[in-house]
Amino acid sequence: MRHGKTFNHLGRTASHRKALLANMATSLIINKRITTTTAKAKELRKYVEPLISKAKDDSTHSRRVVFSYLKNKESIKELFGPIAGKVADRPGGYTRVLKLMNRKGDNAEMAIIELVDFNENLLKDKTAKVGTAKRTRRGKTKVTETAAPIATETPEEAN
Repeated sequence: MRHGKTFNHLGRTASHRKALLANMATSLIINKRITTTTAKAKELRKYVEPLISKAKDDSTHSRRVVFSYLKNKESIKELFGPIAGKVADRPGGYTRVLKLMNRKGDNAEMAIIELVDFNENLLKDKTAKVGTAKRTRRGKTKVTETAAPIATETPEEAN
């Protein structure tokens, strides 16, 4: 019986699944955003978020633990460098999964998985919204004649 076993095997053997997730995590760390199926994206999120949490503590032990998962020196440098610096104050939730249209060939559900602090478009919109106040149409003020007098002088009155 499989009571309480919620791990998605992705239709692969354990070694194939381990290699798949390591390669996808490396691509995500280097490129900051990848497109894959929704099931793989959700499993990758479970795989990579603990590694990003370990990268916050830049010690030899945490580097070795993360390297035992990823086995790629370039991704380790990127993870412990700019990524760890940007997520240092974030308590979790380092990735975002955005669902896309289904794939044309086999109708598989597709998704984009990205690192939250590296999406420049959303960050730019967030900083732009902070500075401007939202205008509402409630409580329209009525313009009276005393509030906006209109100057109507004729040339004869000016003399």
